[in-house]
Amino acid sequence: MAEAIRLGRMTDTMEEGYLAEFNLKVGDNLKTGDTLAEVETDKATLPLESYYSGKILHVAAKKGDTLKIGDLIAIVGKEGEDFQHLLQNVNPAAEVQIEVKAAAKEVVVEKVEQAAPIASATSTTGRVKASPLAKLLAKEKGVDLKTVSGSGEDGRIVKRDLENLSTSAKALFNLSSAKESFTDSRVSTMRKTIARRLSESKSNAPHFYLTMTLNMDKAVQFRKDLNDVLPEKVSFNDIVLKAVALSLRKNPAVNTSWLGDNIRQYGHIHLGMAVAVEDGLVVPVIKFADLKSLSEISAEAKSLAKKAIEKKLLPPDMEGSTFTISNLGMYGIDNFTAIINEPNACILAVGAIKQEPVVVSGQLAVGNTMQLTLSSDHRVVDGAVGAKFLQTLKQYLEAPVLMLV
Repeated sequence: MAEAIRLGRMTDTMEEGYLAEFNLKVGDNLKTGDTLAEVETDKATLPLESYYSGKILHVAAKKGDTLKIGDLIAIVGKEGEDFQHLLQNVNPAAEVQIEVKAAAKEVVVEKVEQAAPIASATSTTGRVKASPLAKLLAKEKGVDLKTVSGSGEDGRIVKRDLENLSTSAKALFNLSSAKESFTDSRVSTMRKTIARRLSESKSNAPHFYLTMTLNMDKAVQFRKDLNDVLPEKVSFNDIVLKAVALSLRKNPAVNTSWLGDNIRQYGHIHLGMAVAVEDGLVVPVIKFADLKSLSEISAEAKSLAKKAIEKKLLPPDMEGSTFTISNLGMYGIDNFTAIINEPNACILAVGAIKQEPVVVSGQLAVGNTMQLTLSSDHRVVDGAVGAKFLQTLKQYLEAPVLMLV
């Protein structure tokens, strides 16, 4: 009997999928377990595997399509079999159940040789395809993107293409020949989801912010002492993660979610760790962080960040956070306010460690300081509750030896 292959829900929050790779043709033979397509979801690009065997009788989608859950992809069956009845209802109201093995897509990019003149990376409409960061770098360097060859997907210009340009390949910006232009880029499924969720969070949750400045002198020495003896280096972010986990244990009212009719206080501590990737932001989760040593947290954080950058995160890697941390200190940002990652009640924004004048025992000195800003959902967390959490966190980071007791 002919069967309809439809797009199933590949992550818990997925509403649509973009067919990044899709090459099925009528007449192809299909076996159970064969990869039908690479689908860009709200969290990762995942392979869609077939649950059926047979011959492809009809193909209803193509590469580049954005499909809703339940949309028809293809029809499989025996050669010559009638399948018209399956075309009459291409997206049934009942949710389609398709078993999908979650595995991340490993992107292999063929490096493009830089030569002069360099081949144009424009689309068929004449608009240059480039990432936002590449466009910013091009503007700073005075480079005409039409002269740059892109090594990204479908010839898209990315950051490394601008960094690899030789001086002879750069077309300097000339005001006398300047003209207005623009580039439209497809909004990825991940970026759409980020935009929707952040808009909902900012609209739904009444945010308030608490900022505290910490003396990080002892933390700086603590990290140096650890890295002198540990085989794997520990970062300041790892130390913050550990301190946050212990602070949440002492301040469980911050480790909560607003559920409408209920406030849920979690007995476990799963730390979400915001990681910037090319298409936006992902939040892998370190689970039971309060029960793990600093070395274990450090190793897991590095592993998750690497998987995020390589687009190898699986849905279980990004589910279940009870509190989120966003660190922009490595970019030299002193302080910022972050939008809550719902359903978490709080998110901690971590700034850079910098040297500046401080008063120690009534004397002016140079010290290492860092600013933390806690964004909280006022429906769940009151000001005093958030302040007590930051006080506890301050104690751990200003005397990090306490984390080892």
